Amino acid sequence: MNDISTLRPVELEPACEWTAKDVKDPAAWTEHLSSAEVAELEAAIEVARAKSDDFLVIGKADFPLPTLGLRLKAIEKELIDGRGFVLIRGLPVEGRPTEDSATSYWGIGAYLGNPRSQNAKGHLLGHVRDLGLATSDPNVRTYQTTERQHFHTDSCDIVGLLCLRPAKRGGLSSITSSMAIYNVMARQRPDLVARLFKPFPTDRRGEVPEGKKPYFQIPVYNDHGGHLSVIYSRPYINSSQRFPDAPRLAPEDVEALDCFDTLANDPELRLDMTLEAGDMQFLHNHTILHDRTAFEDWPEPEKKRHLLRLWLAAPGARPLAPVYAERYGSLTVGDRGGIICPGTRLHAPLEPV
Repeated sequence: MNDISTLRPVELEPACEWTAKDVKDPAAWTEHLSSAEVAELEAAIEVARAKSDDFLVIGKADFPLPTLGLRLKAIEKELIDGRGFVLIRGLPVEGRPTEDSATSYWGIGAYLGNPRSQNAKGHLLGHVRDLGLATSDPNVRTYQTTERQHFHTDSCDIVGLLCLRPAKRGGLSSITSSMAIYNVMARQRPDLVARLFKPFPTDRRGEVPEGKKPYFQIPVYNDHGGHLSVIYSRPYINSSQRFPDAPRLAPEDVEALDCFDTLANDPELRLDMTLEAGDMQFLHNHTILHDRTAFEDWPEPEKKRHLLRLWLAAPGARPLAPVYAERYGSLTVGDRGGIICPGTRLHAPLEPV
């Protein structure tokens, strides 16, 4: 259980806390693949394909990266115990089959964690692409639209994105440290941050595990096992109110959430980055919130904005509070997170479906 009496500003998760000025130099968080590492990836693709063309049976041992693998181990530690985000630049994707890019990306992801289902369809390899949908439909998720996403976390330890093609205009990636938000709120509005340690109803957006309600309840901040972790999606908290039996949001709830959102969007706490073709971004969900600006896409189908996504359960991840089982299913490190519903079939599609 959260002990809100222990709130103490500027002391929780100091290694994970950062502000915009701390990360203003992209060189501090950008890793460039060398030509030798790219060649290593190409060789690993051939090894993986010799075993199977089914991604589900391709693991770390089937994707040998003797040099890059050591670098990825250091990156994993920075993600989990440090800054919480990294951009890896230089994966060849332009003019290449999606299968080649996806295989490289899947193999790199295997060094950071185990893939988890990203939706009720069981997609272990996700596609972030506009499908002509809108979130006015309460069962649509924002990544299927051109709309702004708003700051949120995903239901896994680490989320990764590989940019195959950027948008014509917009679609910036924005991130912020939820630990920095906590410390500012604890200094300025301890009454409001205390409310974030109590449960909020959150809509499952139509993806309901067996035996569960169409919404779940969990605090935004969870203090457990010596770590402060965050789980958050304001649009889904708001849309939970469509269910008559979901707890109603009181004025003080809305005030606390508004304060949290205001700080997440504060230019002094937020980092905006442009993802170029071949960029891979990895984020630690428990300490980082991410967002995407609205975008205008290209009219030609072959040029449309397209990113591949991984949800990963990291073997070296932190313990999570028992309440996370309501969303993550298992709490077992390395085998938790994701969305499993009746009829879910795990697979890794190479095209948006």
